[in-house]
Amino acid sequence: MKTKSKPQQEPAYRNPKLSVERRVKDLLSRMTLKEKVAQMLCIWQQKGNTLVDEKGRFDPQKARVHFKDRLGLGQVGRPSDAGGGRNAREMAELTNDIQKFFLENTRLGIPVVFHEECLHGHAAVDGTSFPQPIGLGATFDPELVRRLFEMTAAEARARGTHQALTPVVDVAREPRWGRVEETFGEDPYLVSRLGIAAVQGFQGDATFQDKQHVIATLKHFAAHGQPESGTNCAPVNVSQRILREVFLYPFKKALEEGGAISVMASYNEIDGVPSHASKWLLRDVLRKEWGFKGYVVSDYFAVRELNERPDLFGNHLAEDRAQAAALAVRAGVNIELPDPDCYPYLVELVRKGLVKERLIDELVAPMLAWKFRLGLFEDPYVDPAVAERIVGCDAHRELALQAARETITLLKNDSGLAPLNPHKIRTIAVIGPNADRQMLGGYSGVPKHCTTLLQGIRDRVGSSVEVLHHEGCKITIGGSWQQDEVTASNPTEDRKSIAEAVKVAEQADVVVLAIGDNEQTSREAWALNHLGDRASLDLVGLQDELIDAIAATGKPIVAVLFNGRPISIRNLAVKAAVIFECWYLGQEAGRALAEVIFGDINPGGKLPISIPRSVGHIPAYYNHKPAARRGYLFDDVTPLYAFGFGLSYTQFAFGKPRLKKSTIGKTESTTVRVDVTNEGSRAGDEVVQMYIRDKVSSVTRPVKELKGFQRITLAPGQTQTVSMEITPEHLAFYDIDMKHLVEPGEFEIMVGNSSRDQDLQTVLLRVK
Repeated sequence: MKTKSKPQQEPAYRNPKLSVERRVKDLLSRMTLKEKVAQMLCIWQQKGNTLVDEKGRFDPQKARVHFKDRLGLGQVGRPSDAGGGRNAREMAELTNDIQKFFLENTRLGIPVVFHEECLHGHAAVDGTSFPQPIGLGATFDPELVRRLFEMTAAEARARGTHQALTPVVDVAREPRWGRVEETFGEDPYLVSRLGIAAVQGFQGDATFQDKQHVIATLKHFAAHGQPESGTNCAPVNVSQRILREVFLYPFKKALEEGGAISVMASYNEIDGVPSHASKWLLRDVLRKEWGFKGYVVSDYFAVRELNERPDLFGNHLAEDRAQAAALAVRAGVNIELPDPDCYPYLVELVRKGLVKERLIDELVAPMLAWKFRLGLFEDPYVDPAVAERIVGCDAHRELALQAARETITLLKNDSGLAPLNPHKIRTIAVIGPNADRQMLGGYSGVPKHCTTLLQGIRDRVGSSVEVLHHEGCKITIGGSWQQDEVTASNPTEDRKSIAEAVKVAEQADVVVLAIGDNEQTSREAWALNHLGDRASLDLVGLQDELIDAIAATGKPIVAVLFNGRPISIRNLAVKAAVIFECWYLGQEAGRALAEVIFGDINPGGKLPISIPRSVGHIPAYYNHKPAARRGYLFDDVTPLYAFGFGLSYTQFAFGKPRLKKSTIGKTESTTVRVDVTNEGSRAGDEVVQMYIRDKVSSVTRPVKELKGFQRITLAPGQTQTVSMEITPEHLAFYDIDMKHLVEPGEFEIMVGNSSRDQDLQTVLLRVK
């Protein structure tokens, strides 16, 4: 007599009604060691050999051959770049195809996570390109940043992305470093507030039920923004006090207040220990001290660099890739990006007893947990039609325009030359190497729409004003971010071109001069044949000669700076009547600039980083110690333009700041209030800034520290009372015994519109 076989019970991890913790525990119990290690691997450059054909389409035959063991995979890196670049619909179809393969052709059917670069928009074909983060820092507008990254998340998620390798919350204290453009600036408080906003934009409520948000990844952990010699990935030499108060602070706040789910370890070393091998950093501080429950991803090829990376460098902590893997997992790096270099050796290391399997379980568990929370086991696919509809849509384009408007920072405006009146000008000469060039900066996609400065001006004035154009000189030959070799321009040819530009300028009533960097002269140095850090902050090539030649014509100059880092512009500051600092404005650069130049929009940006007088003036950050700026023989020790500085087409008056309570206890809070009035004839934005100084303390403290800011819009004649809270956290620091506390005493509360002493008014707060 045949007995009926019982129907096979669905595994617990397949049951969405169970808790994530229960599902993870069940899934881990069913996984072999090889399957666990597979979740710690990623494929990026190897996509062409393993997942896609030469046109970037999914290749099931390649996939079946490479993944014949049916083990699965943790992540796929940047599917947007497959085959040279996938548009919105194509990428959505590709991620669906790859996801379907792993769900149906692996033993346990574990979905993959797709990660993408989203530094200032999804770096993909047709993705909306917003200003670079250094430009977003100039907005001093957390809500704008939140909305911007919310739109970025929506575009990325619609294409199948689950994790953004953004935001960068490094504090940039080294202007020679080519990655300054990726940061929000030099101040830890500003970076923290914008970092929190970015995380909130990416992740929403972190339930991911709407399929419009993605996991945010804080990078680079930690202290990447002050490399020795200004060169990328170099050692960082800082005390633990500075490390905690400056460089770790934005990470801590973005985790505590933003709820960031992932962190990327940094390339650099601190006190002889690379971050990817630092148990103190990744376990003691991040997990034990801060309670981090997410997962750490490696920076690209950084685990390999614990050993040696051919044609680049190595840290030589490990004898080989196996030992590098052991160091990284012991430190707490959950997954190796971007390709399987070292972590495949983990299987052998466990079998030899050199790495405990429970450590593998510990690192795999949070990555599985977030695959469950993302809903990938139940709803893993995206709708290509939705991707096609929202990527680069009009609403996102309008936000890109708004962000560009808010970024533009007016540094100089002699005699009120700006805004230009098109009704009083017959001819404008738009001159310079950046006049008709769209520069987006690093980690950029190919947006649907782009406008250059020249095009923006022509569109704005129409046929009413004659617009002349000449390049003037080159910065480098070519000049794209992707181009490895940097070729200097020919001085002889440039001088001929400058002479021609002078003839053009002589025909005009005013010259708009577009200069600065290009994408080669300020960029990430990621290989010895792809450099971007510099020993000088001077304008590259013959740009200063161009400035001199145009100035010699006597024509008024409106200078427009495009750059990824602060530039030494002492000559320009003398010769130009008007200077706009624009950084990289994104796809709507031309539209936004034309609106500002002609007064349709009043500029309100503020410098997120100090502009030094020369490379010899660095470090130039404003929040220095009292003894750090005694003075120079033959030169001024102050920056050319200070952190927080920025002019307007109108005038704002600040009343005397006043405290709600002028004496508080160490655990109490108070509020500072200040009346701000628009005394001009135009509506405009002002950024009210609050700085604090501890007058007497057990260790030396900075001369001032930003602890609050608020961007406001005032109509002509309007007055607004701005209130900013002062909490114990704003007053606390690491004392002589490295205890984080508030010391009793007097604190100067400074309120104004820049970090310069002359722009601030002070009120005294006593803490008992």
